[in-house]
Amino acid sequence: MDYYGLMIRIPRLATFIVSLTLLTTFPLHGQDLTAKPPPEPNSALDGELFYRLLLGEINALGGEPGVGYQLILDAARKTGDPRLYKRATEIALQGRSGESALQAARAWRQAIPASRDANRYLLQILIGLNRLQETQEPLKRALTTTDKAERLATINNLPRLFVRSADKKLALAMVEQALADYLASTESGAAAWTAIGRMRLDAADPAGALEAAQRSQSLDATSDGPAVLALTAIDPKFPQAEEIVKKYLSGKAGVGIRMDYARVLLNAQRYAEASVQLNLITGEKPDYAQAWFVKGMLELQDKQIGNAEQSLGQFVQLETAARAGTQAGEESARSLTQALLALAEIAEKAKNLPKAQAWLDRIDSAQDMVGVQSRRAALLARQGQLAEARALLRTLPESNAAETRLKVSAEVQLLRDNKQYQAAYDLLRDALVATPADLDFVYDQAMMAEKLGRLDEMERLLRKAIAAKPDYHHAYNALGYSFADRNVRLPEARQLILKALEFAPGDPFISDSLAWVEFRSGNMPEALRILRQAYKDKPDAEIAAHLGEVLWTVGEKTQAIAVWKEGLLLNAENETLLETLKRLRVRL
Repeated sequence: MDYYGLMIRIPRLATFIVSLTLLTTFPLHGQDLTAKPPPEPNSALDGELFYRLLLGEINALGGEPGVGYQLILDAARKTGDPRLYKRATEIALQGRSGESALQAARAWRQAIPASRDANRYLLQILIGLNRLQETQEPLKRALTTTDKAERLATINNLPRLFVRSADKKLALAMVEQALADYLASTESGAAAWTAIGRMRLDAADPAGALEAAQRSQSLDATSDGPAVLALTAIDPKFPQAEEIVKKYLSGKAGVGIRMDYARVLLNAQRYAEASVQLNLITGEKPDYAQAWFVKGMLELQDKQIGNAEQSLGQFVQLETAARAGTQAGEESARSLTQALLALAEIAEKAKNLPKAQAWLDRIDSAQDMVGVQSRRAALLARQGQLAEARALLRTLPESNAAETRLKVSAEVQLLRDNKQYQAAYDLLRDALVATPADLDFVYDQAMMAEKLGRLDEMERLLRKAIAAKPDYHHAYNALGYSFADRNVRLPEARQLILKALEFAPGDPFISDSLAWVEFRSGNMPEALRILRQAYKDKPDAEIAAHLGEVLWTVGEKTQAIAVWKEGLLLNAENETLLETLKRLRVRL
């Protein structure tokens, strides 16, 4: 009797013993159900064994997985059926019995040596049990029993298999041994070296990872694997990582990796280089919406208002078209909201209030309500309705501390933008009563105290922030710059700013502060050197104001005027730049 076929003919029993359906021959996904079914295989089951199988499944489903496991494994050994070996292995895994699962997988592999499923289960169980020394043989078998195309996929998947291994170095050694015969191959060598590189990176060996990436790239310069690996290891200590990425990008590179490289450059504050990559992406693939978004936000940060408006407008157009009739992902929706907010801000600063309102009206994200209402409040303030603007912000809901903080921050920004420094100071003071440990509020209150001329209060608050968070570089920089700007306590100012640079090396704004100390100290060549580099790294109106003044002081008045004009193009409302021109009686 064919008991495999019998099970499908007993609906109630099949419903009760759900997992016993592995004994039936159901059609595969996509198979024509109207076609004549193939002959059912002969069964090695007799009545007694079939009864034991039922008992095994009942025990497995009824809370006695150990009993069920043993019955199913015995049946697998008697019949040699791979489905029963798999079922026994899964029962053990579901019962969190790793040793039993290992026993079943080994029995399966021994009974059916050519079974790739058996080998895969065996390998994964050994890794899960952290018996890494025993993975060598199944690793090699996994590689040798696949064809060339599948072998590459298997190699690429190896780092993922070992990602949870406790001993990363031992896992690496096992994989390196298993891949030894493939490392010089023109067909699989690049993938093998990339897999080793990824595992070396997991084993805290970035230098070894980059050496593997270089070997991989030497075998196949068009492979994206070495470039992806190098991207994760880019660091000033390892310049070879960036060389690997650049070499890949010099060929016919995918825009995805170029985009990832642009993000790495942005995170390193290498804005000019990031802009080059973004321009290449948008030129090569004009419908790559995310590149337009990042490009536009970078241009907005650099005060390239016209370019930013064009790039963000292009992003909104592409994103809106892509979303038509579909639901956007969370990241995409956030980007669209940020772009619309930025466009509204651009229109607002251009005094085109109806256009600004139109951009805001296109936002339907409840998550970004604070940002939307902040821009609407700014529009009201532009029209002389500051009280109404503050009231609008105060109507925002606040169901938790984070939302309360966002409301306070939005109102402080509104007051600061409208030069209501006393009101902003008072608001921050009240907020700190409820959250005295909020160092960002302490810092903001210090800046408002400075605007109000309460310099002792400013210093007290900044030192409070430093004491609470010794790596709070903003406080070091603000206090040091304040001394330099007033031309007092210059040695202390230099120490504070150098300390800030320890925590944020290369920050152009902190470098600007250091240059101002050098200027006040009479060290013009060093001030110029630092300011020129800072302005190159970050074209900004405030840095332009300082660079221009130093140039003016040393007699380079033509260059000074050129820099100041650039600064006004970046931000015509910058207070430092406008004050500098007024004090030096320069009319541009």
